[in-house]
Amino acid sequence: MSSGDAGAEMDLASLSESQQLALQQFTSVTDQQLSDAIPLLHRSQWNVQIAIAKFFDGETADPVAEARASLDTLSPPAHSTHRETLLNGSSSFSSSASSTHRDIDPAPRIVPQPESQVSQRPPFVLALLLTPFNLVYRLFVSSLGLFTFLFPFLPRWLSTRTSNSQGRTTSTRNTIGRRPLNPRDAAARFIREFDEEYGNGSLPFLEDGYAQGLDMAKNDLKFLLVLLFSPEHDDTSSFTRQTLLAPEVVAYIADPKNNIIVWAGNVKDSEAYQVSTALDCTKFPFAALISRAPVASSTAMSVVTRIVGPMPPRAFVTKLKDAISENSGVLDTIRSLRTARQSERNLREEQNSAYERSLAQDRERTRRRNEAEAEKARAERAALERAEVDARNAQNLLNWKMWRARSLPVEPSADAKNASRVSVRMQSGERIVRRFDPDVPMENLYAFVECYDLLRPDKDFSTSNVEEPTDFEHQYGFQLVAPMPRIVYKLEDGGRVGDRIGPSGNLIVESIEHDEDDEA
Repeated sequence: MSSGDAGAEMDLASLSESQQLALQQFTSVTDQQLSDAIPLLHRSQWNVQIAIAKFFDGETADPVAEARASLDTLSPPAHSTHRETLLNGSSSFSSSASSTHRDIDPAPRIVPQPESQVSQRPPFVLALLLTPFNLVYRLFVSSLGLFTFLFPFLPRWLSTRTSNSQGRTTSTRNTIGRRPLNPRDAAARFIREFDEEYGNGSLPFLEDGYAQGLDMAKNDLKFLLVLLFSPEHDDTSSFTRQTLLAPEVVAYIADPKNNIIVWAGNVKDSEAYQVSTALDCTKFPFAALISRAPVASSTAMSVVTRIVGPMPPRAFVTKLKDAISENSGVLDTIRSLRTARQSERNLREEQNSAYERSLAQDRERTRRRNEAEAEKARAERAALERAEVDARNAQNLLNWKMWRARSLPVEPSADAKNASRVSVRMQSGERIVRRFDPDVPMENLYAFVECYDLLRPDKDFSTSNVEEPTDFEHQYGFQLVAPMPRIVYKLEDGGRVGDRIGPSGNLIVESIEHDEDDEA
């Protein structure tokens, strides 16, 4: 076990029950290690909301003073809900800013309830067994509803007394007869109930949680309009029908140019109730506009205006216009900076892309040049090898001719009666006449034609010391043909000169390669 794990176990053993509960809530939201979560909660005076704010937004210059100041300002129990501010400045800056701009406060961030803690429907068998108790409970609730109808001032007085005595437990208000849901499902349920009550598609509500709407407004540089509804309030229905659903209000809110995100909730739902408590909602109808405010910082989300109580549609729109026009400059500046940064980023990407393309082209040219040089080198080596082979073959052919010319039999004399007289027309056009012994094979006639360039009368060189070349197989590149009638005297047919040609004959030397080319 590591020293960090041992220290975490010792710290857990020394924590009180409330501190362990705070640690469980903090880690369920942030998923931070215990060794890091306990010191952060300790620096935050075990205030879960401040610790979560520090985890997401960073710690301020004096965290202990901020924790104490937050505990002092959160004296009403209703302020002890799950909340965190996006203001990154110090507490002194916040107090000075609030003194000069009383209508602008840091926008709270509501920590949504973990999915594992949301109540689920019981199994069917258990629900069937609990049906009698449920009926008795509903009768009791109905009687309480009748009592509150007869004495309307008592519920508010009792709720105030109860909230002052419960402290932090007010954030988990018991919504009688309303099943707890996660923020997204609760928003969908509110929109469905609103459409059933007042009509479909009037206002572009965000079908998501308050925290998601706050992040969307921050990232997209838009205004978040928070609408809180209390069905028990007398002015809710008239305000909704006459003000919120007025054509001029709907047109202004739905206009994309105004950059408004609308989030609404029923205070009977857990998240909406936490939002109402965090926004200091003391009167209904209630609306708040949240945006980035210049008095805080370029990254802080603040409540720029609150619209409380019933009012005509024109007054509602006027308040929205004034708040939006007053804070649009900050959003325009941030958009300009984002556009400039995006342009610089695009320019860098284009430059990098152009550089990569140029580098790829250079690599391709280098590759082609190397391939061309390699191909040229291979061709030169092949040509050199062919030249060496040709030179070696030419030398071997010359040695073979010299050796074969020496081994040819002597030409018979002119008075020899049985000699065969052969007239050969060479490829150069020269005609040669020679006598051959009729008993010599036809190969001697072919050898004479092949070696004639060495046997010419004007040639004089010795062949006495020439041996037959080894590893050389000589092939005749021509054939002897009688023109009329055409008879081809092929060497492979064998035979003797006297038998195949007779006493005399006229022959023509034809190249075998030429014949093959003509046939092709």
